[in-house]
Amino acid sequence: MLNYFFNPESVCLIGASTNPEKLGFKILKNIIDGGYKGKIFPVNPKAEQILNLKCYKNVSEIPYFIELAIVAIPSDFVCEVVEELGKKCVKGVIIISAGFKETGEEGKKKEEKLKEIIKKYNMRVIGPNCLGVIDTKNKLNASFAFEMPQSGKISFITQSGALGTAILDWSMKENVGFSKFVSFGNKVDVSEIDLIEELENDPDTNVILLYLESITDGRKFIDLTKRVIQKKPIILIKSGKTESGSKSAISHTGSLSGSDIAFNAAIKKSGIIRANTVEELFDYALIFSYQPVLKGNRICVITNAGGPSVMTVDMIEEKGLNLAKFSLQTIENLKSFLPPASNINNPIDVLGDAKADRYEKVIEEVIFDDNVDGIIVILTPQITTQIRETAEIIARISKKCEKSVVACFMGGKRVEEGINILKQNKIPNYFSPERCVISLKAMDDYRKFKEKVIKGKYIEFKVEKEKVREKIENFKNQKISIIGDIEGREILSFYGINTITSFLAKNQEECEKFLEENKGVFVMKVVSPDIIHKTEAGGIKLGIRTAKQAKQAFEEIINSSIKYKPDARIIGVQIQEMVEKGVEVIIGVNKDIQFGHLIMFGLGGIYVELLKDVSFRIAPLTDIDVDEMINEIKTLRILKGFRNMPACDIDAIKETILRVSQLVCDFPEIKEMDINPIIVKEKDSIVVDVRFVFDF
Repeated sequence: MLNYFFNPESVCLIGASTNPEKLGFKILKNIIDGGYKGKIFPVNPKAEQILNLKCYKNVSEIPYFIELAIVAIPSDFVCEVVEELGKKCVKGVIIISAGFKETGEEGKKKEEKLKEIIKKYNMRVIGPNCLGVIDTKNKLNASFAFEMPQSGKISFITQSGALGTAILDWSMKENVGFSKFVSFGNKVDVSEIDLIEELENDPDTNVILLYLESITDGRKFIDLTKRVIQKKPIILIKSGKTESGSKSAISHTGSLSGSDIAFNAAIKKSGIIRANTVEELFDYALIFSYQPVLKGNRICVITNAGGPSVMTVDMIEEKGLNLAKFSLQTIENLKSFLPPASNINNPIDVLGDAKADRYEKVIEEVIFDDNVDGIIVILTPQITTQIRETAEIIARISKKCEKSVVACFMGGKRVEEGINILKQNKIPNYFSPERCVISLKAMDDYRKFKEKVIKGKYIEFKVEKEKVREKIENFKNQKISIIGDIEGREILSFYGINTITSFLAKNQEECEKFLEENKGVFVMKVVSPDIIHKTEAGGIKLGIRTAKQAKQAFEEIINSSIKYKPDARIIGVQIQEMVEKGVEVIIGVNKDIQFGHLIMFGLGGIYVELLKDVSFRIAPLTDIDVDEMINEIKTLRILKGFRNMPACDIDAIKETILRVSQLVCDFPEIKEMDINPIIVKEKDSIVVDVRFVFDF
């Protein structure tokens, strides 16, 4: 519990100042002006009194119990003061001071020393290098923000103090209230995980906003947020999208799974709503704090302008929402009072001459239609438009029904009064129709995720786990961290994954003999742990039918492979029966350092890195996770049958992905894996090639 950061019995400020320009003065003034009712102890060795409060020369001089301390002094003195606070048995410390790891090596040393002191005295610390903490219910403003925000049901956790001040300023303009605000800076101790846990059961928090630059513990973060999401939405904005993945990745999956891809997969696993911009963060905060969550995705659009309604409908379709189809009774009622030129189907065009009463009748009619889950009301300022009255009507009617209502009063000065009325009545207003739809889409995603968690099933297959364990232990003992197709396919077969039979030829004579004894059409490919892309190396030959062709192909494959990579270890050449008439797909694995095994799916073969039409999820996967992965790829139509191509066995793909998920969860030492290609036919699928990388 971190309650002493939000509702302490007493607060001391080390670094309190008599100078109104100093942080130590502003923080103290914020505490007093915010209305905090507990004891306040300023600490400054050079002052007798600050803002009518007795000032103490040091912490040990304070003759009372201190529950929360705020430190705002130069970083060189912070460790000494925190030690003093530890001896005083202070529970919580907020370190505003900068000058730690964010400044370089010297600052990093100070931060390491600070960690030792925190651990020694079993204290909890927010910061350093932070803006502070605000709790509007308990009237505590232990920060250097400009002013106390109004009270509300949003809590905001941020690594960036600057972004925090911007959001607080925005909240004043938009009349958005906050419950708690925490800027936690370098998170030397208290992390985003601790704070989310604290807010999980907080009755004063209905929505959690996050700004993160890094995550402390990826797996714990996923498990925690997945649980919290069932109670309240979490909206996140994160920097660092363009950070590249590992440069040493060996598999296709490893090369495609950069850090932000892993993070997005983690978000999908946890159910957090990701805002891509600060504007989106604001938009989502508005709708989740003001409106009830959608019960479905059927949206009604009411407008007095044709162009904006077309834009809205386009965005509804693009985002996967649905236009509500009204009941016959609703349609008849709309016909009875709307002008003949009006469109009575969705979107409803009340026409440019519509006054407030026409909006009123339409909203009253559709809001109680069981086929409508959410409503977008668009208003453009025309000569006859009653802006203020229409806003008042929207506000009044929306309170009659637990349905999401958002507005788009488009314009500037003329619509300003109406927008203010909407804000006062907790109706989100967005400048453009697209932003209305995107916000409703975020709400619908949240609804769907909660349903998915309940419905999704983890399927456990009967497998030969001990045989795989024996194989992997053998590789480990031999210090073999990369295995190719032959050993890899054996591991897959132990987990019930269908693989093609093959023969390893170590010389030309073995090739000849195999083709003499076996009839058919074969493919030959180099077997080498050092050659990843066999096609580029000239290490594959197709359409081999005779012993003579096999002998020649062996020689060409070996020569091309040596020329491509002279130091490559070449074990031999693999001979497989050619699998025809199917679609090539890839299933891959890359172990992310933060979140664990990242599983990839997409079209395979040589096109995977060219098209990059792939989807990712974090293991373990449910059946619904896998359905989403398959449906996400843009080339899904090829799998479902396109023109003269028959539909593929998607159930076989799904089962293979689920078996791979079980495999990597059973064996965390699997670092990378590519099953590429898997040939998927009308019935069943078969693995043609696989490669494993282990983390020993």
